[in-house]
Amino acid sequence: MTKAIFFDIDGTLLDGNAGIFNLTERVKTALNRLKNAGHYIFIATGRPYAFLQREILNFGFDGYVLLNGAVVIVDGKIIFRSPIDKSAVKKICEYVESEQIEYILESHPQIYFRRDAKAIEDFFRKIRVDCSNFIRDFEIDDVETFKVECVTFRRDVENLDKIYKKILETPNFTGWSDPFRFKSLEVSSNKISKADGIFKILNHFNIDIDNSYAFGDGFNDIEMISRVGTGFAMGTAGENLKQKAKFVVPSVHEDGVAVGIEKYILSLSDKG
Repeated sequence: MTKAIFFDIDGTLLDGNAGIFNLTERVKTALNRLKNAGHYIFIATGRPYAFLQREILNFGFDGYVLLNGAVVIVDGKIIFRSPIDKSAVKKICEYVESEQIEYILESHPQIYFRRDAKAIEDFFRKIRVDCSNFIRDFEIDDVETFKVECVTFRRDVENLDKIYKKILETPNFTGWSDPFRFKSLEVSSNKISKADGIFKILNHFNIDIDNSYAFGDGFNDIEMISRVGTGFAMGTAGENLKQKAKFVVPSVHEDGVAVGIEKYILSLSDKG
């Protein structure tokens, strides 16, 4: 029976914060075994296409659920896209600019950010994101936006929390923050999730949901982990995600994805 397996990137396949920028040999072997067995493998990430590492793009994944489900690509073609309302994006951008917070507009395949956004550019370069083709001069009304990412290195956390609350008062948006060395907020439409993107792919290939699997570690993985046939939470995931998963596997550092594939997917295929 053909299976479809979906993988988050950050904290699942890779861990840039810990210096793991490449797939380990064990994980690559497990992924290739899935492909050789006739199964489909997909990326399901909050990242836009422009943030995908070359190794991920060249590995041979059958498609991508990007920007938390807002863009879905199969065999190099977009089969689904759901941009967020331009008036809401403009409202958010005007507000964060007034508070001197840097931001990126994540489109497909382009990325847009202001020339004076030096701190955010430096950060992305440190995690090996190529910023050379990002568009620096633009009008917000002309951009088809799928996600807004706001970043600041200011340390006034109380004030930042008020800012983020203000941003999320914009209708039909959801977001989450990352406290890693700075304060960031990703803002997306609450009408779409990774799970919705996954269902587009399952329908495209006519694969039953019972034959779908997903690996993840973060807040934006809860929907897909709880709605696919079998969900896997990484060992570093929060308890709310682990409670939604059928299995908890080790961390990236312990080749958790490979462990899950070998123990719970390939072993079942081998038996039947």
